[in-house]
Amino acid sequence: MSKSKANANAESALRKKDIPKARSNSQPSVKDLAAIDRELLRLVQQRAEMVLTVVRENGSASGKALAAALTGEQLQKLAAEIAGPLPARCVEAVVREILSGCRALVREPRIAILGPLYSFSHLAAIHHFGQSVEFVPVANIAAVFEEVRGGHSDYGLAPIENSTDGRIADTLDMFIRMPVKISGQIDLKIHHTLLGKCPRAEVKEIYSKPQAISQCRNWLAKHLPAARPIEVTSTSTAAQLAAEKPGAAAIASIQAGVHYGLDVLAERIEDNPGNLTRFAVIGGEPPERTGDDRTAILLEIEHRPGALAEAMMIFKRNRLNMTWIESFPIPGSKRGYFFFVEMESHQTDSRFRKAVGQLQKKTVRLEILGSFPAATTVE
Repeated sequence: MSKSKANANAESALRKKDIPKARSNSQPSVKDLAAIDRELLRLVQQRAEMVLTVVRENGSASGKALAAALTGEQLQKLAAEIAGPLPARCVEAVVREILSGCRALVREPRIAILGPLYSFSHLAAIHHFGQSVEFVPVANIAAVFEEVRGGHSDYGLAPIENSTDGRIADTLDMFIRMPVKISGQIDLKIHHTLLGKCPRAEVKEIYSKPQAISQCRNWLAKHLPAARPIEVTSTSTAAQLAAEKPGAAAIASIQAGVHYGLDVLAERIEDNPGNLTRFAVIGGEPPERTGDDRTAILLEIEHRPGALAEAMMIFKRNRLNMTWIESFPIPGSKRGYFFFVEMESHQTDSRFRKAVGQLQKKTVRLEILGSFPAATTVE
């Protein structure tokens, strides 16, 4: 069965049995709502059955397409197409889990994430993949890359940049060292919560990872000047310690607080209300062109006057708008730099291909790190 035929069958099924509606001259009843609930669940199961049929008749190629379909940014666009009283984030959450469950019928993907469960990396992964996956928590960014490179995990999530603290050097270093490709991005708003089991006035120690403490330093100085900040490896570890130690609090996500049974002592304590971390999704199949894409490349340019300006002019001549540029010292070199550049384009676009041909004559090293749909900011 082809993909278009499967879609046609789905539309036909919907026409044959419309969702029940209340009579126009009467108010909706509990019975009407129950009928809609049953129909929704019937359609969910019908979609799951169709996924299995498509895979049986088309093999592994269709399975890969299903695994890559409607993650993250594409899901937000789909949810925005159908207006209604439910907020978009609610619609996205429902559809995300349906799609995640259907993908797991084909094959449950393994996702390498930084830190224990309920870290911000874990929350970003849930937004992109849903929860019908196997999360593989690892201790550091290098381990995320090694999981994907070694084939132990299908995907990995690595933070690239934070709006308060800047670039994540460990991630950029791994892109230099390992030939791993980017297949997606997630821009996650980071909201820090003070969590504990004691009243805020009794807090003597505050646990969190260094970046979280840094992002809340002004709030802490104003509201808890006598409390001692203690750095740990992750916000989830901090929440676990706050649950075990009297007089301790943690800076972590609300979800971590729920998991460890902590009370919310203060919400949104980050100094920058626009605090955001950008995550790269590494591994997986290269996404198809959507028309609103970004492509990331890695450049090493000769260390001579004007070399960087010459390379940048190539982007201008080919009308490629850069959305991010970051320099990174070449390991073992006193003066040389790598440059990470992201632009509005897809690697299959003719302007991009032309620019790459010109850049290859001006650079010592050039690698295409991947093309992916443009990220949208999520809470």
